[in-house]
Amino acid sequence: MKILILCTGNSCRSQMAHGFLQSFDSDLKVYSAGTEASGKLNPMAVMVMKEAGIDISHHTSDSVSIYLGENWDFVITVCGGANEACPFFPGKVRHRLHIGFDDPSHATGTDDFILGEFRRVREEIKAGFQRFYDEQIKPIK
Repeated sequence: MKILILCTGNSCRSQMAHGFLQSFDSDLKVYSAGTEASGKLNPMAVMVMKEAGIDISHHTSDSVSIYLGENWDFVITVCGGANEACPFFPGKVRHRLHIGFDDPSHATGTDDFILGEFRRVREEIKAGFQRFYDEQIKPIK
């Protein structure tokens, strides 16, 4: 099963979703990309994922353009911007879904508040992708 997770910058939410989904099932082929990839991972996303026992530090922030010619079982957007800007994959995508989350990298306030936002969104992503895995992937494996 081949899954592409899209976000705008591919530095935070899509990377966390990628990490969680791969941790649920190592047989899945999971990739993440951005409609406007930043080229780097958000250090706070890497840190909060490490707290959850998942190392995403080796991931890369890639442009969706490198994946357009491939076949996908699922293409999943995790932010409104990517959902709106998601390129058309003609005849190459079996299922296209949107599972949206707040962008913790836009949080402002104290360091503790910002860290709390990254942790909150991490847990929402974990729950959302666990539900996706249990309802969409397990039944067809």
